[in-house]
Amino acid sequence: MIEYVLLVDEDDNEIGVMEKMQAHEEALLHRAISIFIFNDKDELLLQKRAAVKYHSPLLWTNTCCSHPRPGEILIDAANRRLTEEMKMACNLTYEFSFTYKAVLDKGLTEYEFDHVFFGLSNSLPIPNPEEVADWKYMSFEAIDKDMAENPGTYTTWFKLMLEKIKIVRNEPTD
Repeated sequence: MIEYVLLVDEDDNEIGVMEKMQAHEEALLHRAISIFIFNDKDELLLQKRAAVKYHSPLLWTNTCCSHPRPGEILIDAANRRLTEEMKMACNLTYEFSFTYKAVLDKGLTEYEFDHVFFGLSNSLPIPNPEEVADWKYMSFEAIDKDMAENPGTYTTWFKLMLEKIKIVRNEPTD
Protein backbone atom coordinates (compact mmCIF):
# COMPACT_ATOMS: atom_id res chain seq x y z
CA MET A 1 0.00 0.00 0.00
CA ILE A 2 1.37 3.41 -0.96
CA GLU A 3 1.39 5.82 1.95
CA TYR A 4 1.13 9.58 1.65
CA VAL A 5 2.26 12.41 3.92
CA LEU A 6 1.05 15.97 4.31
CA LEU A 7 3.63 18.50 3.19
CA VAL A 8 3.62 21.58 5.42
CA ASP A 9 5.34 24.93 5.72
CA GLU A 10 7.32 26.09 8.76
CA ASP A 11 4.03 27.08 10.48
CA ASP A 12 2.44 23.63 9.89
CA ASN A 13 0.10 24.90 7.17
CA GLU A 14 -0.69 22.15 4.66
CA ILE A 15 0.80 22.85 1.25
CA GLY A 16 0.39 19.50 -0.48
CA VAL A 17 0.37 15.72 -0.36
CA MET A 18 3.21 13.46 -1.47
CA GLU A 19 4.08 9.78 -1.44
CA LYS A 20 5.95 9.10 1.81
CA MET A 21 9.14 7.69 0.29
CA GLN A 22 9.43 10.59 -2.15
CA ALA A 23 9.09 13.12 0.70
CA HIS A 24 11.89 11.34 2.58
CA GLU A 25 14.08 11.11 -0.53
CA GLU A 26 13.60 14.80 -1.34
CA ALA A 27 13.89 15.93 2.32
CA LEU A 28 10.61 17.86 2.22
CA LEU A 29 8.99 19.14 5.41
CA HIS A 30 5.98 17.02 6.34
CA ARG A 31 3.67 16.48 9.32
CA ALA A 32 4.45 13.72 11.81
CA ILE A 33 3.33 12.37 15.18
CA SER A 34 5.40 10.92 18.02
CA ILE A 35 3.97 9.07 21.00
CA PHE A 36 5.57 8.59 24.41
CA ILE A 37 3.85 6.19 26.82
CA PHE A 38 4.88 6.24 30.49
CA ASN A 39 3.94 3.80 33.24
CA ASP A 40 3.19 4.67 36.87
CA LYS A 41 6.89 4.17 37.71
CA ASP A 42 7.65 7.09 35.34
CA GLU A 43 9.37 4.72 32.91
CA LEU A 44 9.12 5.30 29.16
CA LEU A 45 7.95 2.52 26.84
CA LEU A 46 10.57 2.11 24.11
CA GLN A 47 10.35 0.02 20.99
CA LYS A 48 13.06 -1.52 18.86
CA ARG A 49 12.12 -0.99 15.24
CA ALA A 50 11.54 -4.15 13.20
CA ALA A 51 14.30 -5.47 10.95
CA VAL A 52 12.04 -5.00 7.91
CA LYS A 53 11.60 -1.22 8.42
CA TYR A 54 12.68 0.81 5.38
CA HIS A 55 15.01 2.94 7.50
CA SER A 56 16.58 2.78 10.95
CA PRO A 57 15.88 -0.95 11.44
CA LEU A 58 16.59 -2.56 14.83
CA LEU A 59 17.18 0.78 16.57
CA TRP A 60 15.53 1.75 19.85
CA THR A 61 13.13 4.68 19.78
CA ASN A 62 10.04 6.19 21.40
CA THR A 63 6.83 4.19 21.85
CA CYS A 64 5.72 4.86 18.29
CA CYS A 65 5.74 7.49 15.60
CA SER A 66 4.26 7.95 12.17
CA HIS A 67 2.50 10.38 9.86
CA PRO A 68 -1.16 11.39 9.86
CA ARG A 69 -2.98 10.49 6.68
CA PRO A 70 -4.45 13.23 4.50
CA GLY A 71 -7.63 14.44 6.21
CA GLU A 72 -6.86 12.61 9.48
CA ILE A 73 -7.02 14.49 12.79
CA LEU A 74 -3.73 14.34 14.72
CA ILE A 75 -5.09 12.64 17.85
CA ASP A 76 -6.86 10.06 15.68
CA ALA A 77 -3.59 9.34 13.87
CA ALA A 78 -1.77 8.97 17.18
CA ASN A 79 -4.37 6.55 18.55
CA ARG A 80 -4.39 4.59 15.27
CA ARG A 81 -0.61 4.14 15.26
CA LEU A 82 -0.47 3.19 18.94
CA THR A 83 -2.98 0.45 18.18
CA GLU A 84 -1.33 -0.64 14.90
CA GLU A 85 2.22 -0.79 16.26
CA MET A 86 1.79 -1.76 19.92
CA LYS A 87 -1.83 -3.00 20.14
CA MET A 88 -2.35 -0.57 23.02
CA ALA A 89 -4.88 2.11 23.82
CA CYS A 90 -4.72 4.85 26.44
CA ASN A 91 -5.66 8.47 26.88
CA LEU A 92 -3.19 10.54 24.85
CA THR A 93 -2.58 14.24 25.40
CA TYR A 94 -0.95 16.66 23.00
CA GLU A 95 2.18 18.16 24.59
CA PHE A 96 4.12 20.20 22.02
CA SER A 97 5.34 20.44 18.42
CA PHE A 98 8.77 21.04 16.97
CA THR A 99 10.59 20.76 13.67
CA TYR A 100 13.68 18.66 13.10
CA LYS A 101 15.77 17.47 10.19
CA ALA A 102 17.83 14.29 10.39
CA VAL A 103 19.80 12.54 7.67
CA LEU A 104 19.13 8.79 7.84
CA ASP A 105 20.51 5.72 6.13
CA LYS A 106 19.69 4.73 2.53
CA GLY A 107 19.72 8.33 1.24
CA LEU A 108 16.65 9.33 3.25
CA THR A 109 16.02 12.41 5.37
CA GLU A 110 13.43 12.97 8.05
CA TYR A 111 12.34 16.59 7.87
CA GLU A 112 9.30 16.73 10.10
CA PHE A 113 6.96 19.10 11.83
CA ASP A 114 6.39 16.69 14.68
CA HIS A 115 3.39 16.72 17.05
CA VAL A 116 4.24 14.99 20.33
CA PHE A 117 1.71 13.11 22.48
CA PHE A 118 2.09 11.59 25.95
CA GLY A 119 0.08 8.79 27.52
CA LEU A 120 0.02 6.85 30.77
CA SER A 121 -0.41 3.07 30.78
CA ASN A 122 0.78 0.07 32.76
CA SER A 123 -0.34 -2.26 29.99
CA LEU A 124 2.13 -4.52 28.29
CA PRO A 125 2.19 -4.04 24.53
CA ILE A 126 1.50 -6.77 22.02
CA PRO A 127 3.73 -5.44 19.26
CA ASN A 128 3.08 -5.90 15.57
CA PRO A 129 6.16 -7.85 14.37
CA GLU A 130 6.16 -5.95 11.07
CA GLU A 131 6.71 -2.76 13.05
CA VAL A 132 8.42 -3.72 16.31
CA ALA A 133 11.22 -6.21 17.07
CA ASP A 134 11.26 -5.70 20.86
CA TRP A 135 10.10 -3.35 23.61
CA LYS A 136 10.96 -2.34 27.17
CA TYR A 137 10.02 0.20 29.82
CA MET A 138 13.05 2.23 30.96
CA SER A 139 13.68 5.12 33.35
CA PHE A 140 15.22 8.32 31.98
CA GLU A 141 18.32 7.58 34.04
CA ALA A 142 18.68 4.13 32.44
CA ILE A 143 18.04 5.55 28.96
CA ASP A 144 20.69 8.25 29.45
CA LYS A 145 23.23 5.69 30.67
CA ASP A 146 22.53 3.26 27.81
CA MET A 147 22.48 6.01 25.20
CA ALA A 148 25.89 7.24 26.41
CA GLU A 149 27.30 3.69 26.22
CA ASN A 150 25.50 2.63 23.01
CA PRO A 151 24.59 5.76 21.01
CA GLY A 152 24.40 3.85 17.74
CA THR A 153 21.51 1.71 18.99
CA TYR A 154 19.00 4.62 19.12
CA THR A 155 17.21 6.46 16.34
CA THR A 156 18.42 9.92 15.41
CA TRP A 157 15.04 11.52 16.12
CA PHE A 158 14.75 9.91 19.55
CA LYS A 159 18.14 11.34 20.52
CA LEU A 160 16.98 14.78 19.32
CA MET A 161 13.66 14.57 21.22
CA LEU A 162 14.83 13.16 24.54
CA GLU A 163 15.97 16.44 26.12
CA LYS A 164 12.73 18.16 25.03
CA ILE A 165 10.70 15.35 26.59
CA LYS A 166 12.62 15.64 29.86
CA ILE A 167 12.02 19.40 30.01
CA VAL A 168 8.27 18.99 29.46
CA ARG A 169 8.15 16.29 32.17
CA ASN A 170 10.34 18.31 34.57
CA GLU A 171 13.04 15.63 34.55
CA PRO A 172 16.74 16.39 35.11
CA THR A 173 18.53 17.17 31.84
CA ASP A 174 22.15 16.86 30.85
